[in-house]
Amino acid sequence: MNDIEYKISPPRRLAFVDWSELWRYKDLFWVLAWRDITVRYKQTLLGTAWALIQPFVTMVVFTFVFNRVAGITSGDGTPYPIFLYSGLLFWQYFSSTVSGTSGSMVSNAPLIQKTYFPRLIIPASCAVTGLADFVIASMILVGMMIYYGFRPHLAGILILPILLVCTVMTALGMGLFLAALNVRYRDTRHAVPFFVQIMMYLTPVVYPVSMLKSHAWAKELMLWINPMSGVITSARAGITGKAPIDAHMLAISLLASAVLLCAGVCYFTSAEKNFADIL
Repeated sequence: MNDIEYKISPPRRLAFVDWSELWRYKDLFWVLAWRDITVRYKQTLLGTAWALIQPFVTMVVFTFVFNRVAGITSGDGTPYPIFLYSGLLFWQYFSSTVSGTSGSMVSNAPLIQKTYFPRLIIPASCAVTGLADFVIASMILVGMMIYYGFRPHLAGILILPILLVCTVMTALGMGLFLAALNVRYRDTRHAVPFFVQIMMYLTPVVYPVSMLKSHAWAKELMLWINPMSGVITSARAGITGKAPIDAHMLAISLLASAVLLCAGVCYFTSAEKNFADIL
């Protein structure tokens, strides 16, 4: 009897993504993504309503604290709830995806230890899961725009796919780096929530980027190291039409997010050969 023996060996040098192998495992990718979506609100009383409740309550609380108490406004006449929610929508996808992907390898440790498949599939499927919440939560923004009598501008609709791609690349790039780091150093899971919270205040989510006019260096630095700054500012400009879309800012965000994704993929693929042993 001739037994076929498969030998899987790690790459000797810098690892690159095997796109043909990823394509062969595309069914597993969709199975894991669908599993995460269905399990997300399983056995909860309110189900998918949580995707509406969480951003809505956050918007109400932040509006009271930052607008009514702290006196922060949109700066261009846009009602603050719409201004805030259009930023929160993208930010919540980013923060949930970074948190989910960073812990995805540890939470799937039994699967990783038992069988071989491209490890990149697990964190990538987490990035898809957050898009379901993004779509559901978008309904609140539509309702608010109807309530305040705002019509979505054509430019905002046209650049939405670009902004989403930029957000996914940024979140996945950071998530891949943190996921690989979390396998070796479990301190990462404690640092990620703190890191995301600090980043929110370094991103113009609750305040307009125009507040940084007197600190031009901070605005420029924020734009280059944090692509979400350009995404959120461009989304607001496109949705409300109160300001022109800054193509320069959007281009920098796209470039920075692409660099982040490449760096995250390189670090993840170079570390993945040891995942099964460490986990």
